[in-house]
Amino acid sequence: MITDPQGTVLALFLAFCRIGGCFMTLPGFSSGRVPTNIRLFLALGLSLAVLPMLWDTLYPRVSTSPATMIGLIGSEMLIGIMYGMIARVYVLGLQFTGSILTMAIGFTAPGGHDVLEDSQDTAMTSLITFSGLMMLFMLDFHHVVFRALVESYSVTPVGSVLEPQKLLITLTDTLRASTNIMLRLASPFLIYGLLFNVAIGLINKLAPQIPVYFISTPYLITGGIFMLYLAIAAMVRQFADGFAPVFNSF
Repeated sequence: MITDPQGTVLALFLAFCRIGGCFMTLPGFSSGRVPTNIRLFLALGLSLAVLPMLWDTLYPRVSTSPATMIGLIGSEMLIGIMYGMIARVYVLGLQFTGSILTMAIGFTAPGGHDVLEDSQDTAMTSLITFSGLMMLFMLDFHHVVFRALVESYSVTPVGSVLEPQKLLITLTDTLRASTNIMLRLASPFLIYGLLFNVAIGLINKLAPQIPVYFISTPYLITGGIFMLYLAIAAMVRQFADGFAPVFNSF
């Protein structure tokens, strides 16, 4: 029997603020293709699931003044958004890799609707991004994020003062680690595009009367697509394997 309904609801709402803030920015769940109602009920259901484990941490904080409660709501949402942003920045890095890849192999077709977001993107970039995100879900990356959220109550307790410098350092370190991984994934295509264009430039110097650009573009695209066919499985696997070390390091 619930002896304090008001305190129970407020404790649940505090848990929902941190978890819901994470759902606002978490890759896949925050996609424009996922209805808002589904995201809301998922965040609420997860908050109900973890509330018994966090009861001793959350319930003592609800018996405060309304002004303090508003501050707790804001800080909890900021912490949740921060955890979701770390995962989102890493997944956006794969979109960065796809953009580099398409430019390196000359596949600069007009952009269409992105599979995950309400933005314009090429078909190849959408394919790579969707494949990487699907692999993350197959390896239960969301379980890693949710476990980190529950453990964050011991690292960053409810009501603790957030340091903007620490948050900024966390984001910059995530960007640095993600960029290193994504450039490593795109490096074979960058080398291929560089060597191919240098060779075509030399041929153009030897025979300037031939429109080498129009002749070479189909070969450049064909070779790049064939390389992607051979390498996409390893790319997606390395991308998925790199998520846990990057996320858990912060």
